[in-house]
Amino acid sequence: MKRLKRILCTFVAMLTVSLAANAGDNYAHDASALPVAAKTTLQKNFKSKVSLVKVDKDFGRISEYEVIMTDGSEITFDKDGNWKEVEVNISKSVPTGFIPTGVSNYVKANQKGKKVVGIEKKKDGYEVELNNGVEMRFDKQGNFIRYEK
Repeated sequence: MKRLKRILCTFVAMLTVSLAANAGDNYAHDASALPVAAKTTLQKNFKSKVSLVKVDKDFGRISEYEVIMTDGSEITFDKDGNWKEVEVNISKSVPTGFIPTGVSNYVKANQKGKKVVGIEKKKDGYEVELNNGVEMRFDKQGNFIRYEK
């Protein structure tokens, strides 16, 4: 019986901590909630306006910003305003400012006529998605590593 009570108390405590950790997300309908670096990146690379900003918080601290533009583009920034991921509509291309030269050159040479519709920064490089559904991995210098499945 003691063991069951201990397990139940542990479960309730974990549930409470989990709910408290997720309870602080905020939303804004303009770029005012973003750090300066994120605002600058958006102004420099996108013509459309910010439609929605979700400020994700973990344990009361900002962990990232998820931005949706009026044209449907989605950009994720870290807590300091550095971009982490960019996704655009399949009929558009990710702005060139997000794509390393090596990645751009590889796509032009090996996937003629295809557009980059998604790019994500990883610890060891970049993951890129094209408008034909092909996904590729590149290292930090923009050198091709492999095709993803």
